[in-house]
Amino acid sequence: MTTRIDRRFAQLREKDSAGFVAFVTAADPDIETSFEIIKGLPAAGADVIELGMPFTDPMADGPAIQEASNRALKAGGSMKVTLDLVRRFRETDNDTPMVLMGYYNPIYRYGVGAFLADATEAGVDGLIVVDLPPEEDAELCLPARDAGLNFIRLATPTTDAARLPAVLANTSGFLYYVAIAGITGTGSADTGELEAAVNVLRDGTDLPIAVGFGIKSPKNAAEIGKFADAVVVGSALVQSVADNLDGKGRPKAGLVAQVHDKVTQLATAAHGARKAAGVQGSTA
Repeated sequence: MTTRIDRRFAQLREKDSAGFVAFVTAADPDIETSFEIIKGLPAAGADVIELGMPFTDPMADGPAIQEASNRALKAGGSMKVTLDLVRRFRETDNDTPMVLMGYYNPIYRYGVGAFLADATEAGVDGLIVVDLPPEEDAELCLPARDAGLNFIRLATPTTDAARLPAVLANTSGFLYYVAIAGITGTGSADTGELEAAVNVLRDGTDLPIAVGFGIKSPKNAAEIGKFADAVVVGSALVQSVADNLDGKGRPKAGLVAQVHDKVTQLATAAHGARKAAGVQGSTA
């Protein structure tokens, strides 16, 4: 079955353009402001939306996304709210892929069967669940696949040749390469090393490869867009939310526009990377 994610990467291949994946946390800084942010991401330049599922212990995330989760939970964020945001988004956009990213605990508490049924009904296209290794595929990955959802796996700088086949076995949609060994938003990888790592991954898979973690500026996005199939940015966007809150944590006028402007800057850099460099990308 061809998914929205498959179609979007096919469109990017036709244009020989890297894609831009925007991560924001559902219900951050509040439910309605979050919806306005999400609704405007495609027009701002996002090719794929990653929507963070708020969780009390986001262990792979740095301070910016941890604080975003805390704000979301304080504002009433939950799995039900997250799915409602997707459902509302689908009322006006049936094309942009929507991926839920986060941790297994909220899904487990919701109930796997109920979650998959409600997620597909709402219009979710894929899942990134960072704390479920391949050995636990029967827990969620395989049921998600059977429900028509892409299950997107992470590969990291410590994923060696012996481990990679297990990581790739049931992965679909795209492969997410974590650029740094650490938590989100805390450093930047050497571009040459990243390109070499992506080339090694291409020997093992035909899936598109998206690169994220530590990408903060249009310059970073342009450098990675020369060789990756997509550039993923999260911490810089949720930090833009935080930077536009008042002393009581309420959104200032213009917060949504500021976040969208940040997306446009980063997406424009990613989209134009290959043309600007005069190179042809090695898209899957």
